[in-house]
Amino acid sequence: MDNQRMRNMIGGIFEDLANALETGAFGKRTRVGLTILGSEHGPQELLRGAELAQQQNPDLEVVVIGCGVETSLELVHAENEKEAHEIMDQMLLDKSLDAAVTMHYSFPIGVSTVGRVITPGKGKELFLATTTGTSATERVTAMLKNTIYGIATAKACGKKEPTVGILNIDGARQVERALKRLQEQGYPINFAESARSDGGVVMRGNDLLLGVPDVMVMDSLTGNVMMKMFSAYSSGGSYEALGYGYGPGVGESYDRIICIISRASGAPVIAGAIKFAGECAKGNLMAKASEEFAAAKKAGLDELLKAFACPAAVAKKAEEEVTPPPAKPVTAEIPGIEILELEDAVQSLWKAGIYAQSGMGCTGPIVMVAPEDKEKAIELLKEGNYL
Repeated sequence: MDNQRMRNMIGGIFEDLANALETGAFGKRTRVGLTILGSEHGPQELLRGAELAQQQNPDLEVVVIGCGVETSLELVHAENEKEAHEIMDQMLLDKSLDAAVTMHYSFPIGVSTVGRVITPGKGKELFLATTTGTSATERVTAMLKNTIYGIATAKACGKKEPTVGILNIDGARQVERALKRLQEQGYPINFAESARSDGGVVMRGNDLLLGVPDVMVMDSLTGNVMMKMFSAYSSGGSYEALGYGYGPGVGESYDRIICIISRASGAPVIAGAIKFAGECAKGNLMAKASEEFAAAKKAGLDELLKAFACPAAVAKKAEEEVTPPPAKPVTAEIPGIEILELEDAVQSLWKAGIYAQSGMGCTGPIVMVAPEDKEKAIELLKEGNYL
């Protein structure tokens, strides 16, 4: 090696060391790209978020993709959103970016995004699984996958044993039973307890506001509404001011980290999303997702997914006509039935000669029976996998 090359190498080493001492960031920085075209607030607002993220996170290297701005950050020129997405995808493919943040990106079926918000009750971070995209076309199947996506994302962001809650929406009880079966069969999942007095893994609105679980499971349409409420409740909806955006697209074998923001996201959310993307890259989100799916499949995930995806059993039930036994006063309540299965549960008791009615209690759907029939009814409902 000649003397000049040696001097250049030594000079570069000292320059890197000086930068590291100044910023506090040692080693290779994580490169996160941001497309800045298409926002309702204009490219300058997104650039402000990018510069804020760079200022707050010296371990990141923020790369801006777009045009119409001047910045000291690395700028990759793109004329429009389509071109920006093509450049972003190529940079992720060739590993010149570790992760990216963008708007209006289309994920394939099987991939959906895990959002991250700051809850107003106690200022706690909460992962919303999921917020955009489609994990599966059948609701319960999608929510089961969303659970795994949420756990993988939380682990990538440093939560070693994230707690899980299921939002009290259609399908929640079926998801609860399926997840508990996976747990019984060896999948390590940590359930949260509702802050309400009756407890349970099915979460209420209070639990959302308090951030009771680390990961809140729901369908992506509900999650999308929740993201908007948490991020823009102080601005009337036109400007998202809080949180980390709609999060990374996660799938069983998805091969890149792309975090989503909306066209209403403001600079603080842009900065949060860039930080979120960097954490997912450093935490190796894709490997975490693969590990979680491997563990869940070992515990019987595939069999559960097939059961929910198969409409044959549902069609057969619909064809059967059941005559109720003689009516009698029903004052005993049996909670915990999924609302989508409530009438089927009642008819299963009719078949066994137990008169029952469906109802709605203060905690959700209930089956009502006579007090003397309650014990046997619970036994039958468990056998039928309604409880």
